[in-house]
Amino acid sequence: MKGLLRPVLVIVWKDILLELRSRDLVVSVLVFGLLVVVVFNFALNNAPGRAEQLAPGILWSAFAFSAILAMNRAFVRDQEQGGLEGLLISPVSRDAIFLGKALTSLIFMLLIEAALLPVYAVMLDFSALTFTLVLTIFLGTLGFAVVGTLFSAMAVQTRSREIMLPVLFFPVVLPVIIAAVEASTRAVGGETFVGLGRWLPLIGVFDALFLVICPWVFAYVMEE
Repeated sequence: MKGLLRPVLVIVWKDILLELRSRDLVVSVLVFGLLVVVVFNFALNNAPGRAEQLAPGILWSAFAFSAILAMNRAFVRDQEQGGLEGLLISPVSRDAIFLGKALTSLIFMLLIEAALLPVYAVMLDFSALTFTLVLTIFLGTLGFAVVGTLFSAMAVQTRSREIMLPVLFFPVVLPVIIAAVEASTRAVGGETFVGLGRWLPLIGVFDALFLVICPWVFAYVMEE
């Protein structure tokens, strides 16, 4: 376990340091997320009393498209600077590389969502400080990070990676998006954890399943 954890943390620390130096990813995703909510807010005319119907869909549309921007950068820097080849020939398991990249993406997305959520709550007029909503966002984002990291590794080896990633990503994570919107609708409506029914367990099962499948597939993808 320690042999796996250490390289994972090293990869996470390396990617965080590189991103803090450039700030390209954080700034671009934050600006994009703000633009999405502003456009949706005015286009759909979010009148008082409609927050429960509109806010979850707008919220997860912004999160999903922001995740695509974040995932596009997961392997690009390593590919352009030759760091990916160095990672692959280093005495580190493919599982550690995958988990390190997925954890980095999860951290960045959670930080961006934490910055955007209060703005969304004010503009869309809903309560963001509920345990059920925060748990739904965490589980949904975990699913995005796991699946997105695998498809980012596939897409980075193609010429049209900006197009390939969303084409591969969205059909697979569609169950997460649907379940997250339904769970968020109930969380915004004030329902308790018990009232969320089957939606949170569905996201949890998805996350657990792909946490097993994606590292295994990643090892084969990196061999090609």
